Amino acid sequence: MIDETVREIEEMQTQSSSIVAVKAAKALRELTERECHTVEDFNRVVERNSSALQRANRSHAPLYTTQQRIVEAVKESDADNVEEAKTALVEAIEAVVEEVESSKQRAAERAAELVDDGDVLLTHENSSTVMATFDEVVGAGKEVETFVTESRPRFLGRKTARQLAERDGVATTLITDGAAGHYLEEVDRVLVGMNCVIDDVVYNRIGTHSVVASAASHGVPVTVVGSSSKFIGSGFTFENTFRPASEVMLEPAEGFEVANPGYDATPTRLIDSVVTENAVMEF
Repeated sequence: MIDETVREIEEMQTQSSSIVAVKAAKALRELTERECHTVEDFNRVVERNSSALQRANRSHAPLYTTQQRIVEAVKESDADNVEEAKTALVEAIEAVVEEVESSKQRAAERAAELVDDGDVLLTHENSSTVMATFDEVVGAGKEVETFVTESRPRFLGRKTARQLAERDGVATTLITDGAAGHYLEEVDRVLVGMNCVIDDVVYNRIGTHSVVASAASHGVPVTVVGSSSKFIGSGFTFENTFRPASEVMLEPAEGFEVANPGYDATPTRLIDSVVTENAVMEF
């Protein structure tokens, strides 16, 4: 399962950084079936496999932070034997998964309070926390209209549009990324997720900066929603992921290069608020 999860992360089969963190954490359960003679051997196995998961995508900050927590928890458990160490691993995995999922839900609840009945929203890419926010909005009996960018080149917005179309109370319109500026005059709020926040920069799926900058020029408030664990301190250096050129164009590039970065950086000065499970931070 670990090798399969590594491949999924490398190929970005799972989009949401929170979901990636949870899948990677659960994948480590496989190690409880490994035979190790000493606690030290088991700790090395955990660390080695965790490192493989982290290397699969160095731009995923939640993947890094959750894996680090699991490894540290196992090391600091002071297990007397391998079975105790395995128990410590399972407990650490369960704690991380619970925190990721519960904090995402609480952040969604806070973000939903910023949305009024009848609002026109615009969202970009496919954030599981944003989708949870829409669930809270609908659950509160509010009805909204939502523009969803295609989120090229992987068209993640198409997935979002399909998911929103299944929810009563959300009138959904899919638009091209370049059309965001055209429709922002009708929009009350832009709602997007995040990969992580480092210093005064929000890192998220490519195209986020363009949408946010356009919203700022139109005076439309932008709300970023995610768990507080995505605020990254020391120990993590964001490394952008560059995807294959074939995602941008299928025919050969003759005489020119094709650049396909996975993420971009948006300064918090362009953002109205960042919502976590703990607070609504205004900028």
